[in-house]
Amino acid sequence: MDEPGAGADDGSRADDRRTTRRRTLEGAAGIAAAGVIGGAGSVGADQGQIQQDGDLEDESLVDAHCHLIPEEVLGREPLFADDLVAWMDDNGIDRAVVLALDSPESYPVLASSPWILEQVEPYPERLLPFCTIDPRTLVYGEDAAEELLERYVERGARGFGELKAGVPIDDARLERIYELCADYELPILFHTDEKALMDEVGLPGLEDVVASFPEVDFLAHAHGWWAHVAADVEEADLGEYPDGEIDEPGRVPELLERYDNLYGDLSGISGWNALTRDPAFGQAFLETHSEQLIFGTDYIYPGQEVPQLELFERFDLGRSAREAIQYRNLEDVLR
Repeated sequence: MDEPGAGADDGSRADDRRTTRRRTLEGAAGIAAAGVIGGAGSVGADQGQIQQDGDLEDESLVDAHCHLIPEEVLGREPLFADDLVAWMDDNGIDRAVVLALDSPESYPVLASSPWILEQVEPYPERLLPFCTIDPRTLVYGEDAAEELLERYVERGARGFGELKAGVPIDDARLERIYELCADYELPILFHTDEKALMDEVGLPGLEDVVASFPEVDFLAHAHGWWAHVAADVEEADLGEYPDGEIDEPGRVPELLERYDNLYGDLSGISGWNALTRDPAFGQAFLETHSEQLIFGTDYIYPGQEVPQLELFERFDLGRSAREAIQYRNLEDVLR
């Protein structure tokens, strides 16, 4: 959710990534085979109902970043699964990731993982639930966190996020969360800014995490990440939307080039700003990094304006690049 407010790889790894990192439930160590690869929340479904690796291949547009909110807050109406699916129908979105908000820094009201998993149950073909655990839950022990995560995966969680806790991105308590996501083969969608998953200018903490957990796919989101699309970043930019033309590419394109387990989530004002502050740069950036960029909106309340719906009209992309951003990259990282 986007509110105001070492390990280099050679080129051959990216070429092989599509075939070597596809997720299947049977390949997930320590997890019993169940119907969670196809429809979300389909544990116990007949094998004939379980879709395999290409479960998104027929979808034209998949949104990697949506929310549900249980009550009115900030003058915004609540958003339930029925409302989200109606909005998706109106805007040509076939499927959407629904992110949980389990940390107090994430939003004034929480959208807990159990509630999200319950909400999406009527829409197994449309809504893909993610779950979260606040790293401070580890005060109750590592077993408690692992039991929660296993329960969420059994109920159909396809990834971990939105990770938006008020701790540094390389906080020691997060190491266990990253390890668990590696064990369960869950991608992590995280929000980094001046108040959540904090990092310094230049993103040294983020790079250390991504390099230290190469088996985890990280989907990067929000101000602290997207400000670094340019090289001239100041500390104040980590919570703002920098403007102006981009004279020199920054850490975002550098890190995407270096790590094949890192993706850019294009959702929110921050994602749109990174592409449109310098449209010529945005066009080249989308073309160059299309294999590691993922379409998303950060839709969170009824009536919200979502500029990403114009992305493929605003920018001229070839078919392969467009399909990669629309659905194929997300398909590769989903559990």
